[in-house]
Amino acid sequence: MTKKSILTRTAGIAATALMLAWPSPATAADEPAKKPLTLDRAIHLVRENNPALKAVAEEITAADARITQSRSAYFPQISASAGYTWLDTVSKMSFGNSGEIQFMPNDNYDAKVTARATLLDFGKRGTNVNLAKSGKKTAEESLELARRELSFQTVQLFYGILFLRENLRVEEKEIASLNKALDYTTKRYQAGSATRFDVLSTEVRIAAARNRTLDIEHELRRSELTLRRLTGIAENTTLALQGSFALTPTASDNSGLVAQALEQRLELQLSRENERAAKLHRSLAMKQGVPIVTGSISYGVTNGYQPDINEMRNNVAAGLHLEIPLFTGFRTSAERQESNAMMRAATQRRIDTEQQVKTDVEESLHALQTASEKITTTEVQVQQAELAARHVRARYENGMATALDLLDTEASLSQAELARLQAAYAYVMNNYTLKRASGEVFW
Repeated sequence: MTKKSILTRTAGIAATALMLAWPSPATAADEPAKKPLTLDRAIHLVRENNPALKAVAEEITAADARITQSRSAYFPQISASAGYTWLDTVSKMSFGNSGEIQFMPNDNYDAKVTARATLLDFGKRGTNVNLAKSGKKTAEESLELARRELSFQTVQLFYGILFLRENLRVEEKEIASLNKALDYTTKRYQAGSATRFDVLSTEVRIAAARNRTLDIEHELRRSELTLRRLTGIAENTTLALQGSFALTPTASDNSGLVAQALEQRLELQLSRENERAAKLHRSLAMKQGVPIVTGSISYGVTNGYQPDINEMRNNVAAGLHLEIPLFTGFRTSAERQESNAMMRAATQRRIDTEQQVKTDVEESLHALQTASEKITTTEVQVQQAELAARHVRARYENGMATALDLLDTEASLSQAELARLQAAYAYVMNNYTLKRASGEVFW
């Protein structure tokens, strides 16, 4: 049977799958506080309120600021300075009886504004700007990836809570049946038609079921607390989840899903962006040994000029500066080796991510097909278990079956109902897992 035919056949099965809509019954006083929480609304609350997403969003703002910082290298750097220097001894000369001539003052004042700019660096500034832009794009993709991951975690918690609540209902149904059997067995024991062992066996089964109920309640409480933390829902607000395990399957082409995943998976986009950033780092490392030409011009006032060395006069200075790195203690060659290694590593990580994406799609598709087939088999099991339970109950009440037969039948019915519930839950979750693996946005 082909993958497409399996998914198409499952469309008919979905009509008979469990239709589970909660919340649990509550008193009339609780009703005003209730507001149905759908999956879409839960995801919306997570994307609006979760602090982790707000933190990642701030990283985008920081990345945008780094772009501005890198572009500052294209503009002149202007600074102002002022200073005072007292000198002694200073140059002096005397000419006969004409008196002493001082060539520089003891009190020296200087104030100026200087502009410096890089005139030529063979593309280093442009590479730094591109690196900053790459960092911003990485931050944006990281934010969207974090949103998708938290949204998928919300899906898991949402349907996990629905599953646990229904699992609890199955256990409570079994306990109710066992209590009914215990009452009947006790009456038979008092009448002398049953043994004390029959009563104890039933009590043991009830105790085991109650232990399982306690475990389920603990796991349910833990899941509800996690969902409240992600969505920001207050503790005193009722979690009235509104959802269903019934989905209509759609036929999907495996090759098409793989191509879609390779195009839309954010993990792969991030790995490609990291590879591009590694190439930019390599380009920057290769330019570390090139000359740099800078220019400067300054304007200010100072004293110390003849004929009046104490008079403050305007002055202008301009210059060009050429710097050629000759030897950096092998730092430049080491940076180039590092950048080459990092670029090769980024390429290998991108290839590994591509392979992982393909594997994720294949595994998710197979898991979805398996879950759809289990829906059919578990439905048959439940029907058979219900029929067997009705027969054994009637036979037990007529004294034609033992208490052990009744207990085993009730346990088999509960296991069959739980298996059907697990199949429906697995189908829904595998459907969302396949969407996630193929890069589809489902919120």
